[in-house]
Amino acid sequence: MDNFLNKFFKLEEKGTNVKTEFVAGLTTFLAMAYILFVNSSMLEMTGMSWGAVFTATAIAAIVGTLIMGLLANYPVALAPGMGLNAFFTFGVVFGLGFTWQQALAAVFCSGVVFLILSFSGVREKIINAIPNNLKYAVGGGIGLFIAYIGFINAGLVDLSTGVPALGGLTGNTLLAVIGLIITVILYVRKVKGSIFIGIVATSIIGIIFGLVPLPGGIVAMPEAPHIFEAFNGFAGIAIFPFLVVVFSFLFVDFFDTAGTLVTVGRRAGLVDEEGQLRDAGKALLADSTATVVGAVVGTSNTTSYIESLAGIEEGGRTGLTAVFTALFFLLFMFLSPLLSVVTAAVTAPALIMVGILMASQLKNIEWDQIEVAIPAFLTLIIMPLTYSIANGIAIGFIVYVITMVTTGKRKEISTLTYVLAAVFVLYYVLMQLNL
Repeated sequence: MDNFLNKFFKLEEKGTNVKTEFVAGLTTFLAMAYILFVNSSMLEMTGMSWGAVFTATAIAAIVGTLIMGLLANYPVALAPGMGLNAFFTFGVVFGLGFTWQQALAAVFCSGVVFLILSFSGVREKIINAIPNNLKYAVGGGIGLFIAYIGFINAGLVDLSTGVPALGGLTGNTLLAVIGLIITVILYVRKVKGSIFIGIVATSIIGIIFGLVPLPGGIVAMPEAPHIFEAFNGFAGIAIFPFLVVVFSFLFVDFFDTAGTLVTVGRRAGLVDEEGQLRDAGKALLADSTATVVGAVVGTSNTTSYIESLAGIEEGGRTGLTAVFTALFFLLFMFLSPLLSVVTAAVTAPALIMVGILMASQLKNIEWDQIEVAIPAFLTLIIMPLTYSIANGIAIGFIVYVITMVTTGKRKEISTLTYVLAAVFVLYYVLMQLNL
């Protein structure tokens, strides 16, 4: 079996082994397991069944992650995206008055369009069209973004008053700080599996001091998902608002995935000498297929997860990492009570540590060239400030074109970059006009 896995996933060529990939897959799963509960709670607000969404979330994650691992050989996991599920709930259902079935229909259509774009190669060309300096900025911005989420989950950043403030060192916050200290010490000491060990150690300490609940059980049968309800959403829907929603799902999902794959690809050694992702087309098929499947079983858009970086930092380099992550999603569909120990405070140290490591990419940006430095800075800072990878990429593209043209370097801008900048401007104009 080991020999087969080595040949299929090219483990030896990538400098890894089955044990390392297993630990990386488990680490990735633990870092993103929260989505099973958060996505279910988010979509439940629309009238959907919590248990049905839980099952659908797991199915979408399993399908997308398996395709990513087996087809693209990428150590990247997928699941219904944060931000996209909020837009589904608050923007589409509550804001525009869609039923949840109609919102699922829009997700389904965006997934179908994604599939078409993926097969045609358009998505791959767009991702590879991102200028190298902006790619480094995207990586650094995602690092700031994921670290910020970690600080909030740890309680180190308090948003309760509406203004970010330093949280107090009590309860779960203190637990997260202890976990971060353990993780940092292990990492700087070059201990193999430091991020994973940090998660386990934080969980154990939390259980000992009563900050992390003991599981109320072990096995729980999953509830049947809202299968095929998306197709009921096409009845009696207004065409123009529906198309706007589909385009919005497309925009956010497309560039969230683009930013994540570019960043993860660099960290995992999946980028060639020209700074382009290898086999990007295959990787892009994973999230578009998973979005279609997810809509059919009843959940919002599925996208690549930045938490995959936690597994990559543990040495995950091939699709075997993704396969193991998918198997853990499958296993914990039936062992969901055990996930009660994976709290926000437990995973926060891993997210902060990964964010610190991602920020190292910023050193590669040509800061001495102001026409590059300005769009790069805006790209990396807008991501955490707006909770959106897509916004960071969009603003970066627009300003990049402006600064390069202004400094007489228009010939260095590709035609596709001009087109994308124009599309981003159009998107924001439509959003401001509420079209």
